[in-house]
Amino acid sequence: MGVSQLKWSANSMIAGAGGGLVASIATCPLDVIKTKLQAQRAIQGQRGYEGIVATIKTILHDSGFRGLYRGLGPTILGYLPTWAIYFAVYDGIKTFFGEPPMGGSSGARERLYPAAQVKGYQPVVREHPWGLHILSAMTAGAASTICTNPLWVIKTRFMTQTRDEVRYRHTLDAALTIYRTEGPRAFYRGLVPSLLGIAHVAVQFPLYEQLKRLAQGDSDVPLTPDTILLCSAISKMTASIATYPHEVVRTRLQTQRRPLADDLSSDGMVKQHVRGGIIYTTRKLVRKEGWTGLYRGLSINLIRTVPNSAVTMLTYELLMRHLNSRTAQLQ
Repeated sequence: MGVSQLKWSANSMIAGAGGGLVASIATCPLDVIKTKLQAQRAIQGQRGYEGIVATIKTILHDSGFRGLYRGLGPTILGYLPTWAIYFAVYDGIKTFFGEPPMGGSSGARERLYPAAQVKGYQPVVREHPWGLHILSAMTAGAASTICTNPLWVIKTRFMTQTRDEVRYRHTLDAALTIYRTEGPRAFYRGLVPSLLGIAHVAVQFPLYEQLKRLAQGDSDVPLTPDTILLCSAISKMTASIATYPHEVVRTRLQTQRRPLADDLSSDGMVKQHVRGGIIYTTRKLVRKEGWTGLYRGLSINLIRTVPNSAVTMLTYELLMRHLNSRTAQLQ
């Protein structure tokens, strides 16, 4: 990797972390509501929420306004490395094949790919930029998911604990408690459906790039913030609707608490057996709640994803432009 590529990677990490920080603070209340809706069980006789409004009222009644920001600490700790790793890997793969990173100063028509070599994939990527974007998105998604899954488990536990069951006082306490009572494997509970969620970014980012290219046309003028927001909103909403069920299954798995000496779950939905996992949990969810259970919390998720993605991508693009201009001046 050359000096210019290292600068691109550093800029991508800084801009990605900045975008994640701004978005996590701005949309944390919506994330709390969505996570609670995903985790609740629609079983007769059990106490639960009836919808978005009832969920908000319950949170405010039990925990006050601060309840809407429960889990903000691990959320920030999760988003910072998640987006930093994601954008660094995503842009790194793109620049390796000669395409400018997102937020780059190159115009829509300036696409310089390496000369064809013996390896057959370079001409394919050159002729099919969608393939390059999908490869970059899936690789970046897998890398960021594996590295940050423990933080998302902690965040989910924070957001879903009830008023009567306050198990974790802060992020470090949650990490130590989960490690002592459930072992290190608990931090990677829900990893498989999270990796299945790579399909989400495989839809979102190629579509985002394509929409930007269509909006750019033959012009070399940078896209306006309004255009970036619109492209981001459309791509994120499309990807969310297409791949949402994996998020519900992931949340259910992450909220299952399995003591080291006992195979029973305190989740209240599934009585865990040794064979418990993504398939077992999905079957039980569908059997008890129907197929609509796989889309629990979708409406609030869509409300959340639009501003979250828009803020993240806009912040990233603007920071990249600023950092790139600074880098160019220093050269």
